[in-house]
Amino acid sequence: MKYVLVTGGVVSGLGKGVTASSIGVVLKACGLRVTSIKIDPYLNTDAGTMSPFEHGEVFVLDDGGEVDLDLGNYERFLDVTLTRENNITTGKIYQSVLEKERRGDYLGKTVQVVPHITDAIKNWIEAVAVIPVDGKEGPADVCVIELGGTVGDIESMPFIEALRQLSFSVGQDNFCLIHVSLIPVLGVVGEQKTKPTQHSVRELRALGLTPHLLACRSAQPLLESTKEKLSQFCHVPAGNILNVHDVPNIWHVPLLLRNQNAHHSILKQLNLLDLATPPALQDWTKMAETFDNLTESVRIALVGKYVGLTDSYLSVVKALLHACIACSLKPSIDWIAASDLEDCSAELTPEAHAAAWQTLKNAACVLVPGGFGDRGVTGMILAAKYARENNVPYLGICLGMQISVIEFARSVLGLESANSKEFDAETPNPVVIFMPEGSRTHMGSTMRLGSRRTLFQTPDCITSKLYHNSEYVDERHRHRYEVNPEVIGTLEECGLKFVGKDETKKRMEILELPSHPFYVGVQFHPEFKSRPGRPSALFLGLILAATGQLEAYLDRHQNGS
Repeated sequence: MKYVLVTGGVVSGLGKGVTASSIGVVLKACGLRVTSIKIDPYLNTDAGTMSPFEHGEVFVLDDGGEVDLDLGNYERFLDVTLTRENNITTGKIYQSVLEKERRGDYLGKTVQVVPHITDAIKNWIEAVAVIPVDGKEGPADVCVIELGGTVGDIESMPFIEALRQLSFSVGQDNFCLIHVSLIPVLGVVGEQKTKPTQHSVRELRALGLTPHLLACRSAQPLLESTKEKLSQFCHVPAGNILNVHDVPNIWHVPLLLRNQNAHHSILKQLNLLDLATPPALQDWTKMAETFDNLTESVRIALVGKYVGLTDSYLSVVKALLHACIACSLKPSIDWIAASDLEDCSAELTPEAHAAAWQTLKNAACVLVPGGFGDRGVTGMILAAKYARENNVPYLGICLGMQISVIEFARSVLGLESANSKEFDAETPNPVVIFMPEGSRTHMGSTMRLGSRRTLFQTPDCITSKLYHNSEYVDERHRHRYEVNPEVIGTLEECGLKFVGKDETKKRMEILELPSHPFYVGVQFHPEFKSRPGRPSALFLGLILAATGQLEAYLDRHQNGS
């Protein structure tokens, strides 16, 4: 197994995840099989209990793993299906070591960070690296490892020591270290400063790791003099100093690396030049250039709770992008804080209230994504009501589906107190209830998680047609509340149809309003399986409906064209 380690220096949030994904894309384009591992040095066992404001969205895998959003980048860029084991955290490592200690596996030993924690990290990496993630038999050729955080952080020290040991044990020809760093430009002088990177590399070398390549993040392309200075002071050949400057969209990053012969430097270090072919990135180039040349756009109102940090809905944004590009459109996402739509905000923040409503009314479609807790729920209900009453295309995901059920029960069934048990435990009309298998005492990994099958109840519905008349669909879930089975009959009598159910037929998965051009709610998260060039069927349906193309699209596909 060959390892490519991506570390970061100077500041966090440099784009290590995109850089690691792009390196994977270029190596894959050279004919190699690639897998990925993300190391997060935090003490949480996984990302499941973390606020989106803290760490961005929680990405859900097929096996139910709740992981860092960078694994979403890996899946989208490399078109692979990862497992929960591909995300290593300090919490997981310490938990596994302490479980062994309690079992007596270390009987008589003093359990220490070195060697026990570092050995556990190395063993985990080596075990996960050989798990096939691309649907083929046998292990991959290269494993790209991203170390989260910044070199020098206290919490990442055991991982750096373990990776130092790994680099020594696997040998020089099997280990390549790429350090991502920042080259700032100070406003007054306007000079590209290399000192922060020099210090970062010095810190890394002091810990026993020497970078083979530098990936330098900057606003503008690096000057040759800057490269020469970095090469001299960081002991990295000038040809191995990569400039990852700002680009119009992140699909350009693999092309940027290819154009600087990053693949050649990596392959040379890993002794893979004989095995690899020149990188075939024609489709990737076409995709990046197509996006740059789009002129027409579609306005999408995204009504959510965490709109202050767009990474909270990263997969939703990417799924909208994939769908829009398939329709030759640029997505123009209008972020609406759900609480700004509520009546109380008209008194407290009248300007924000008026602006939110104006934005909603100007949008071609409405999307309400997933979330937890009662903040902003009233605003989401108002958005769903507006979309339903004004024939505006609507897609509700997870919480967004439950919101549409609550709104329909209140507005059409006349049950003013209809609510979810999540928001009002004492509601006399619970249309959304706690799932019986859920835990009320533990939050982590106690939801309905991962890939589950949804069976279409009728072929004569929009969603079935969008999924090419399939009898079922496998999508990823993350929820602990569900639509109350006892109210299904009443809701359907009044026009709301549940066209997708789980295999027991007791759990509602997809709802539609046949009298509406496109009013769809899904309990699952279709955004997690959307890919560039293969957009999620439901996001594609939303954009087609927003631009008046849905009927023609469905007719074409019904006729087999």
